[in-house]
Amino acid sequence: MRSTRRPQGRRIRIAISNRTETHLELRSRIGRSAENLIGSDVGIGIGFWIGLRKRMQLHVSPSMRSITISSSNDFTTDLMKIKLAARHISSRTLFHTILILAFLLPFVFILTALVTLEGVNKCSSIDCLGRRLGPRFLGRVDDSERLARDFYNILNEVSTQDIPDGLKLPDSFNHLLSDMKNNHYDAKTFALVLRAMMEKFERDIRESKFAELMNKHFAASSIPKGIHCLSLRLTDEYSSNAHARRQLPSPEFLPVLSDNAYHHYILATDNILAASVVVSSAVHSSSKPEKIVFHIITDKKTYAGMHSWFALNSVAPAIVEVKGVHQFDWLTRENVPVLEAVESHNGVRNYYHGNHVAGANLTETTPRRFASKLQSRSPKYISLLNHLRIYIPELFPNLDKVVFLDDDIVVQRDLAPLWDIDLGGKVNGAVETCRGDDEWVMSKRLRNYFNFSHPLIAKHLDPEECAWAYGMNVFDLQAWRKTSIRETYHSWLRENLKSNLTMWKLGTLPPALIAFKGHVHILDPSWHMLGLGYQKNTNIENVRKAAVIHYNGQSKPWLEIGFEHLRPFWTKYVNYSNDFIKNCHILERDWFFGEIYMAEVKDHLEIKFRLNDGSDIGPKSFPDATTVAALKETVVSQWPREKENGPKTVKDVRLISAGRILENNKTVGDCRSPVSNLSDAVTTMHVLIQPQVTDKEKKTKKKPKGDLKQNNCVCLCFGRRLE
Repeated sequence: MRSTRRPQGRRIRIAISNRTETHLELRSRIGRSAENLIGSDVGIGIGFWIGLRKRMQLHVSPSMRSITISSSNDFTTDLMKIKLAARHISSRTLFHTILILAFLLPFVFILTALVTLEGVNKCSSIDCLGRRLGPRFLGRVDDSERLARDFYNILNEVSTQDIPDGLKLPDSFNHLLSDMKNNHYDAKTFALVLRAMMEKFERDIRESKFAELMNKHFAASSIPKGIHCLSLRLTDEYSSNAHARRQLPSPEFLPVLSDNAYHHYILATDNILAASVVVSSAVHSSSKPEKIVFHIITDKKTYAGMHSWFALNSVAPAIVEVKGVHQFDWLTRENVPVLEAVESHNGVRNYYHGNHVAGANLTETTPRRFASKLQSRSPKYISLLNHLRIYIPELFPNLDKVVFLDDDIVVQRDLAPLWDIDLGGKVNGAVETCRGDDEWVMSKRLRNYFNFSHPLIAKHLDPEECAWAYGMNVFDLQAWRKTSIRETYHSWLRENLKSNLTMWKLGTLPPALIAFKGHVHILDPSWHMLGLGYQKNTNIENVRKAAVIHYNGQSKPWLEIGFEHLRPFWTKYVNYSNDFIKNCHILERDWFFGEIYMAEVKDHLEIKFRLNDGSDIGPKSFPDATTVAALKETVVSQWPREKENGPKTVKDVRLISAGRILENNKTVGDCRSPVSNLSDAVTTMHVLIQPQVTDKEKKTKKKPKGDLKQNNCVCLCFGRRLE
């Protein structure tokens, strides 16, 4: 080998003599040698390249800054020279770096501190640059997160402190901002004032909610002025008008009252207007109204007014019977001793008529629970009329099957199929109230009605058992008479009185749930929809589809607190053309309600009866199924008292329409004319009074000569459009 002057460094001599060695093995061997000298990455790369040559030399400079690769034959010829980065930092470079950092770091620190103290509302260009670059250099997080954490810690600290008694609280948020600016609140003081304000507002809202519930309870328990007026006027009419006192039903229909071939409905109420809606809606919705018999039971003070209404406002061809509780011989103290005890029990009367707030800890109850307690304290629950349903088999001994209706329902579909339902030997056909879309109304189980901490209740009842509803019930009276339901009902009422009403609070349904246990046949829920008096979020489409809708709850449709969007389903069956309703100003319709009413009663006909002196009776709306005989009853019952020679019976009346005398078996639909089909048209029927001829007059009256029949008058019927 020739000697050549070279810089002193480390030299690697790699000889390749074995030609059978593969290129891959050669590269690996060279790379390992270079790796030991200068590092893995560069060494492997150099080894890869050198391995492609036959015989090479590798020279590394003493400063480790360059690598020279030359041929083994000629050291003066450099095939490749590779420069590497400096291994050590010079003192000059280190000095310059420290000098620059010493100048920049205080500047960045000061800008970052200013941003933290002053916030991020406004900033200059240099300031904003510091805000953006400073946190990035220092690895800081967003200030908003830190501020939120600090504020949460302050609120958490304040939540456990007592609020000073003399702390003056702002009335609004704007006042709070003004006080903060003027008084220079710190964060802790601000949090304390904010907490005091929120607690005060919560107390005010809570008190307002309880006051609203109390006012609603009083409104629901009281009698509206218009309904009270209606009762007084009809009672006065009963004493002064013979037609208002006429027998209901007429003597010829008395056998129907106990005929099981008819559909018998029972209604117990002291609300005349509500009773009229129940009866009208049932008759209007029936496909065979002539099969309907209503048995209306009322108290003694309302009997005269109730009788007057149905005597003066016929619902023919349906039949109506009105009876007062004083007219039932069976309702004696011996048969209903418990109910008399309920009405006279001081604890009971105080519970239902006393102060509902006294003794109640409003701070530990919710408005919803308080509303339920008020609902259970309705005075109607100690009324005899509310308990009468348990005595139906005894009050109507000749009937086999009846449908019992509450006075706050509306019938929207023919109920005749209810008489075809096989109850399977059960007594009571009712809908369940534990299943349904409405969680507020259809979530009732026995635990909602009973106090299961009482040992008797816990022993005999299951809290998860599904409850059922009163309001529309099918009663099999034959099966009922074979049971001891009434005795069980009385027994549990006595126990609850002995326990000072600690077993249950809510009226007549809880003892009925016990007495009818095992005797209930579940009906399809489409027959009876509940909850229209509880909440306004009722599904309107479901309301339209239901056979019977029930305004159970405080918001009755005849009250001002009733829900406006649900009221039209009830008001469309109110006869607003009636003089008594007009004079008492009962729920006077605006145009909106009038439009709904007219849209829903297209199958009715407005008729007025023209008397011989030109005056009219009516107009009044009649269903198409109403017979002419029923129209004549209306004429007899509403004949003006001041007019002489009025009709005494239906046989004295002749009705003339379109030039012909109408037969009794004809219906209102048969009297329609093209003009009367207009939505705002009224059909006028002329009334001809034909006094009854006595037997003496018949004998003395001479027959006319010949066979010619005399016709003294001709009357016409026409439809006139309202102006």
